[in-house]
Amino acid sequence: MLSFATVMTATAETREIVSPNGGLKVCVSDDGGKAAYTVSLNGATCIETSPLGIVLNFADYTSGLKMAQGEAQRTVDVDYSLRNIKRSHVSHKASEMVIPFTKDGKPVFDVVMHVADNDVAFKYHIHAKGETQVAVVKEENTGFTLPEGTTTFLCPQSAPMHGFARTSPSYETNYTLDDTMGKNGWNEGYSFPCLFKMNNDAWVLISETGIDGSYCAGRLLNKGGSAYAMGQPQKGEMNGVGDVSPAIALPGDTPWRTITIGESLAPIVETTIPFDVVKPKYAAKSEAKYGRGSWSWIIGMDPSCNFDEQKRYIDFSAAMGYESVLIDALWDTQIGREKIAELARYGKSKGVSLYLWYNSNGAWNDAPQGPRHLMDKSQARRAEMAWMQSIGIRGIKVDFFGGDKQPMMQLYEDILADANDFGLLVIFHGCTLPRGWERMFPAYAASEAVLASENLHFSQGMCDAEARNACIHPFIRNTVGSMDFGGSTLNKFYNANNKTGSQRKTSDVFALATAIMFQSPVQHFALAPNNLDDAPSWAIDFMKKVPTTWDDVKFIDGYPGKYCIMARRTGDKWYVVGINAQETPVKLKLSLPMFPAGSQLSVYSDTDKLEGSLKTVKLSKKQQLQISIPCNGGLVITE
Repeated sequence: MLSFATVMTATAETREIVSPNGGLKVCVSDDGGKAAYTVSLNGATCIETSPLGIVLNFADYTSGLKMAQGEAQRTVDVDYSLRNIKRSHVSHKASEMVIPFTKDGKPVFDVVMHVADNDVAFKYHIHAKGETQVAVVKEENTGFTLPEGTTTFLCPQSAPMHGFARTSPSYETNYTLDDTMGKNGWNEGYSFPCLFKMNNDAWVLISETGIDGSYCAGRLLNKGGSAYAMGQPQKGEMNGVGDVSPAIALPGDTPWRTITIGESLAPIVETTIPFDVVKPKYAAKSEAKYGRGSWSWIIGMDPSCNFDEQKRYIDFSAAMGYESVLIDALWDTQIGREKIAELARYGKSKGVSLYLWYNSNGAWNDAPQGPRHLMDKSQARRAEMAWMQSIGIRGIKVDFFGGDKQPMMQLYEDILADANDFGLLVIFHGCTLPRGWERMFPAYAASEAVLASENLHFSQGMCDAEARNACIHPFIRNTVGSMDFGGSTLNKFYNANNKTGSQRKTSDVFALATAIMFQSPVQHFALAPNNLDDAPSWAIDFMKKVPTTWDDVKFIDGYPGKYCIMARRTGDKWYVVGINAQETPVKLKLSLPMFPAGSQLSVYSDTDKLEGSLKTVKLSKKQQLQISIPCNGGLVITE
């Protein structure tokens, strides 16, 4: 067991928490009566002196603080299995310390510090004050001060009650890459997770986890220069209803704030810290049935939501060997409940289950699509879920949420709890970032919280930038939670006739690669029945077998917005995939130790003209392979 250091000076006390391998160190102090911390990796400062503390509705715990004597650092081993994240079995070791703070001689809060080899997670345990057993957290004083010269990779938070049908913020804005510090997004801060690159080429990812209905979700605010801080939701969210400050019972905990640090991008891509520090809230009522599916809306839009077309997509999913079809918005008026039940029966005869779309409203935006007003209240929601259970529906896609205030977090939790009771899986769209939900809630499948495939249909500009954006998500959004993107189309155009509409600029191999690269245990791909005839047979054959759950992940090479090469494993089978957004091809000699020397590898690759093909290549004795990925192209290597 590692010991902790306590250093007394004339004005301050400092405690040091050291990771199991000794490389990552966190120092917490009470210098000048203010709680603060620093973080270093292998001697290099990654988070400079940054504030800690809490302001409650009845007390200010940001000054006049003194660190009290606490327990020694202890080692914790976290071991769990989870089928719906990037690594199915996790053995996580960390050092933990509870650091008490007092004010006027009385305990006010503890900082619970969790330090692994590349991850820091911490939260506040707030004590009751006399007979005061409840509190409103008016402000969290947690800051993150980055070293000078750090560059940013951030997603601006949009203002509330803007955008389509006043549905923002929904974590659907374009990232700014390699930008300077000192900005505050569009004056509303940034959506988590937030990535930073220091001038020594180390990387820092900041986020939060463990949020449910007992708290609000947060955002990152710039306080000037290199200083960033936790921010609460915006006042205008939920149509202005509800407070931005969460209320908690005392003693009580805040959510975890997480910092992942790496001398390369590998710890960022491979981290499991969002799940390591949370626990399941209750047991699953039934085993989750993850898998692959199709959906007509991404190609055919609203008119495709009719009985005949959904039946055709059920046949298509069956031909692909897929487990489901997602029936999107307006099914209540364009198909009807009796016909939905008929489709469910037909799907069952083909081995295909249904997911149904729902509007979350509520009174927090103007989204008109139905079904509406069935997910926002318990009685209506449970009656609807009982009906779905009776006809064999597998899951729901709930859309158009209203922000990050505590009541909205409670709605997310309530939907997930009820879905568990009725054996349904839940996908959220137009929504917040998931924060540890894969482990906390057994009914949770995935969230959008990204500029997803619908934008490729709506905008040629988004098609033109598809590769750039796809090269961002493995390093930022998808690092902390399952991402429901709904992509991997093999159509040339986003239209049912495959001749008009937004034109795809990426290759077919690119589509295969992102099917592996974008992690979500439930994937409804943007494939269409016509692809059985007009797409290359090698592409269709690959997509028939593509997995959606994984046992391991490895980062190989890449840079946000430029290119990405990574590997995922299911069982004994590895997939190495790559994509490129740069004008010049990515040419590398890859070391592939996951494949035995002399293996016969299936290599899907593109020419400079994005003409894809499948070839068989024998891996050298050195287990190396020369590869080239053109702009907008892809690469897939597997046995």
